[in-house]
Amino acid sequence: MIIRKAKTSDAASLYVLEKESFSVENYPLSRASFLYHIKNNLLYLAEVEGKVVGYILVLVKRKNAKIYSLGVSKAYRNRKISQELLRLAFQEILALGFKRVLLEVRTDNEAAIALYKKMGFSKLKKFKAFYGDGCDAYLMQLEIEK
Repeated sequence: MIIRKAKTSDAASLYVLEKESFSVENYPLSRASFLYHIKNNLLYLAEVEGKVVGYILVLVKRKNAKIYSLGVSKAYRNRKISQELLRLAFQEILALGFKRVLLEVRTDNEAAIALYKKMGFSKLKKFKAFYGDGCDAYLMQLEIEK
């Protein structure tokens, strides 16, 4: 597996992965959104044999870094790809001078919540009916250190 910074030529592959990973209620990113974020934020992808199998998008044009999206192809889950993407993101976030990372996660996404807790995140608060299908979200945070 290779983890690298996304390039504009990766936008189409990222969009395909996005459609596989997130339903419309979860506000999936468009191809144009990927192009924007590749140029303006931190966007890393994981490749296996040249195929994009995961990505992480971190918004950095703000007071606190925010993990906006983390997706891994269903066929490649449970291989620690998310953990590796998160670890790399934490290094980059620290290098940019951020000390805190935020994210929102569906309250019914137990696997993601467990991963984030394992990586050191804690629940900060709950947003009612955050997603398009009415599902609530947890706001989670991580204080990162060197």
